[in-house]
Amino acid sequence: MKDTLSAAEARRIALAAQGFRAERPGPAATKQHLTRLIERLGVVQIDSVNVVSRTHYLPAFSRLGAYPRPMLEELAWARKRPLFEYWAHEASLLPLAAQPLLRWRMADARDGVGVWKGVARFLREHRPVVDRALEQIRERGPLAASELEVGAKGAGGWWGWSDAKRAAECLFWSGELTTATRRGTFERVYGLPEKVLPRAVLEAQTPAREDAQRALIRVAARAMGVATERDLRDYFRMGVAETKARVAELVEAGELIPVAVKGWREPAFVDPAARRPRRIEACALLSPFDNLIWFRERTERMFGVRVRLEIYTPAAKRTHGYYVLPFLEGDAITARVDLKADRKAGVLVVQASHAEPSAGAETPERLAGELRTMAAWLGLEHVRVEPKGDLAERLARALSGASASRRKR
Repeated sequence: MKDTLSAAEARRIALAAQGFRAERPGPAATKQHLTRLIERLGVVQIDSVNVVSRTHYLPAFSRLGAYPRPMLEELAWARKRPLFEYWAHEASLLPLAAQPLLRWRMADARDGVGVWKGVARFLREHRPVVDRALEQIRERGPLAASELEVGAKGAGGWWGWSDAKRAAECLFWSGELTTATRRGTFERVYGLPEKVLPRAVLEAQTPAREDAQRALIRVAARAMGVATERDLRDYFRMGVAETKARVAELVEAGELIPVAVKGWREPAFVDPAARRPRRIEACALLSPFDNLIWFRERTERMFGVRVRLEIYTPAAKRTHGYYVLPFLEGDAITARVDLKADRKAGVLVVQASHAEPSAGAETPERLAGELRTMAAWLGLEHVRVEPKGDLAERLARALSGASASRRKR
């Protein structure tokens, strides 16, 4: 007999699995808090858009509060680090323990399997450029693509990349290079894995493809709590047939429990260790690339809210704005705000604010509190609400009322 969950139960299981709770350590957060969170999530997406904050900083802010931002940089790119970069969901930060689990994908990139055909072709057809890039990094140490003296300097294919950038990225995807650090405008600096990653990771046995994929599905199931096969597949961007086979194997082994969720068209699976809380008291702004909402189909199924990234939509055709953060209140998405950090003026600008049907009387106040927390965390002094969106007037009142209250104290 399949267990049956209500949609609300499934939502609370998912939020608990993702690390949302009422109490957040905020500035008192330690490296242990942050490391444990990333281990729970399994993967954190990286993106270069910096209109508010680069996205990899935001999932921890949503779950821990105003943690010290340099802490993430140290975990990701310091000499002794518990994280590494690779192509997992998209470009991502992951715990070092995941590196052996992704070697099959690195092998696929070298061999040109599936989506990696172009990578293998470049490695094969531009071997002198590739070998020269590797040679320079061996001789000179970690280098950015802009520092490599190889190939054509002008813009080429693949998003206008130079030959040096294409060579470095192909070697990164195939596992022959890794990220040593990031610098300046978030430029990746490439290093040899044997010079960057701990010996214990490099010497760890490479698991069989099927074993590694089962391990990744376990990570995804633990991070999501309850998920369909499509949800599990998307978390680490695995293939359809492979995911189907690995999920069936985990069900047979009792490591995934089949469930039916009311209102979900597809069968779902629960992590046997998932918590089933009666209530979730979250209050968080969510990056559009947050693990909770990055798979838009799951977001709509889970919260009844259609979330779309409108960065590449012409301004006149945008519904909610350029860089929109949904607001999680309790176990519902109750609002969205289009944010911009005006660093020169020291202002977090709410360019548009919209309420969702689940918004309540307390939503403007709670959202105002989270915006003030975010502004301070970003080193900004004020929050300004532009008069756009059906929530703008109430949100502006909530912020001005709180400011007046602080002045009186």
